[in-house]
Amino acid sequence: MKTRKLGDGLEVSAIGLGCMGMSWAYGPAPEKTETFKVLARAVELGVTFFDTAEVYGPYVNEELIGEGLKPFRDKVVIATKFGFDIAPTAEAQGTSRMRGVDSRPEHIRAVAEASLKRLGVEVIDLFYQHRVDPKVPIEDVAGAVKDLIAEGKVKHFGLSEAGPETIRKAHAVQPVAALQSEYSLWFRDLEKTTLPVLRELGVGLVPYSPLGRGFLTGTLTSDAGLAKDDFRRGLPRFQGEALSKNLSLVEALTALAADKGVTPAQLALAWILHQGPNIAPIPGTTKISRLEENIGSVDVVLSVDDLAKIAAAVPETAIEGARYSEAQLSMVGR
Repeated sequence: MKTRKLGDGLEVSAIGLGCMGMSWAYGPAPEKTETFKVLARAVELGVTFFDTAEVYGPYVNEELIGEGLKPFRDKVVIATKFGFDIAPTAEAQGTSRMRGVDSRPEHIRAVAEASLKRLGVEVIDLFYQHRVDPKVPIEDVAGAVKDLIAEGKVKHFGLSEAGPETIRKAHAVQPVAALQSEYSLWFRDLEKTTLPVLRELGVGLVPYSPLGRGFLTGTLTSDAGLAKDDFRRGLPRFQGEALSKNLSLVEALTALAADKGVTPAQLALAWILHQGPNIAPIPGTTKISRLEENIGSVDVVLSVDDLAKIAAAVPETAIEGARYSEAQLSMVGR
């Protein structure tokens, strides 16, 4: 497995593993034993970068990943997140009832202590602010994490879905190792203003949903393939006419992948990896076969001509539908 250097001295595998779907959001979760097999296989294949968050479940995903990776603790980087106000009843109900964002310093500290226990670790490798809190100056957020780093409870500070100015202000207080944001062939907004700032400051990029929430794999032909409780059913891009139009883009990507002798998922991930040396995407999966397929993207070499053809086949301007509904935007703070 090749590695990537993000920021603040943090080195991770070129492909990480997003673990949210192992317990939340994409329909029924697999059995714990099956999840542990996926985690073990990932480590065996050289994956060192695993992503979770307190809000996934809530709480249960951190417990699951912490337990599953316990045998490999000295080989892996575990990232988790703070920044949401979770309803007290959410844990008992097994649902992620977010009431908004909360990045008050005292809340950050409380989340860190709780995450350490759930993960069963002595230090959090990478601690992201999950969403920017407009009520709390980002300098205060960065300062709170800086204190946790000084105390040995956190190694690296990260941001998620933050804009250029926020990144600059935070970085001035505590070096930002990575920005985690949605980035893929069908969501490229970061290229306009954020990526140049990351390169200037030496901050790494960790793209989540690098396969367009599974859409770019070419395996989804209609919403009939989604479980009833799959949150993608509520995303505009996965609905009605927008879904039909977007499928034509995947068909074009699939044709290019066939010419290269790879899968659409591998081509989409390889495209991301070719956007810069400090980018480490975290595609999520609960299946070993998909894990192995995704990791295969590391060895796909693309020429300048290949990259141009891929970008032309899936132009962002041709994608139909917003990435979130208005209700979802208000929930996630964007």
